[in-house]
Amino acid sequence: MKNYKLLATMASGLESLTKNELKDLGYDVQTENGRVRFEGTFEDIIRTNLWLRTADRIKIIVGEFKAVTFDELFEQVKALPWDELIPINGAFPVNGKSKKSQLHSVPDVQAITKKAIVEKLREVYHWRNQLPETGAKYGLEVSIDKDHVLITLDTTGDSLFKRGYRLYKGSAPLKETMAAALVMLTNWHADKPLVDPFCGSGTIPIEAALIGQNIAPGFNRSFACESWEMADKEIVERIRAEADEKADYDVELDITGYDIDGKMVEIANKNAEEAGLAGIIDFKQQAVKDFKTEQKNGVMIGNPPYGQRLSDQKAAREIYRQLGTVTKPLVTWSKYFITSDLDFEKYYGQSATKKRKLYNGALRTDYFQFWGKRER
Repeated sequence: MKNYKLLATMASGLESLTKNELKDLGYDVQTENGRVRFEGTFEDIIRTNLWLRTADRIKIIVGEFKAVTFDELFEQVKALPWDELIPINGAFPVNGKSKKSQLHSVPDVQAITKKAIVEKLREVYHWRNQLPETGAKYGLEVSIDKDHVLITLDTTGDSLFKRGYRLYKGSAPLKETMAAALVMLTNWHADKPLVDPFCGSGTIPIEAALIGQNIAPGFNRSFACESWEMADKEIVERIRAEADEKADYDVELDITGYDIDGKMVEIANKNAEEAGLAGIIDFKQQAVKDFKTEQKNGVMIGNPPYGQRLSDQKAAREIYRQLGTVTKPLVTWSKYFITSDLDFEKYYGQSATKKRKLYNGALRTDYFQFWGKRER
């Protein structure tokens, strides 16, 4: 089976998590800004799409080289083995980006790249007419950085954060990949209570439950490469069956999501049901100020309102105060909150044990971590 050079891409700040996920799956990795390189077969492409919780996409590196003229770009793109990847009827849209490079016109870069691929395929397939592009999609990207050209083929399709379970969402949803990362950055294990006091559509509790029961996050969706000519249906079915066997549906979890909005609680329950987690997570309508628990050694993970607009900031900071008040007695609990308000600690009333910079979409946020004193 052919071996490919591969890339996993992810949000800035999550590289180390994706790197560790790939290492746990048995791959040798090389980390760069916003991506992790590794190698594997088509089987590995399916496996990583299925299992990676924090990555956005898995891409095949078709080629990389230096180019400072359009002639160089054209000839080097044309020299790549396109016929080994794209069949005669394959649809291959080309996206582009360029920074700090002589070839800085992205529309021209895209057009030249497309033209070179078309010419190569027409030569190999002895095709005189326009290529039909009526078949499966082979999404390509040409990225030029300091004159270094990297051409990749997307195997994923819709980004991996689209797990397939979120039928409904709130006004400011957290991506599933980020929610998984927030859980993985804590000290939570399946034998500990977990609470999300701002659960919204339920993404953090659902991702935690998938982790707790070792359920592959991609089990509920398909990937672009499954419809390719090179795809071996038996391999895909075998890897999906293996993933299902690794799930531990009997693990009992203590996960609760609270939200002040009853409609969001309904939505969270529907999303959990779609994820196959009906009855596993407890969703309740409750304001933060009313939270209390007698449990020990728990973990709280929250994505509170950020108060991005000045009009909302006062209300958001009042919620931070309430949060600080209700969690102060929970000395054995570890608490983790993500917000773009860098003054969060001031209103929460406690200095964080540790902070980590993360990007929630394009928004710079900090993940404030308050570690508890475990009671044995």
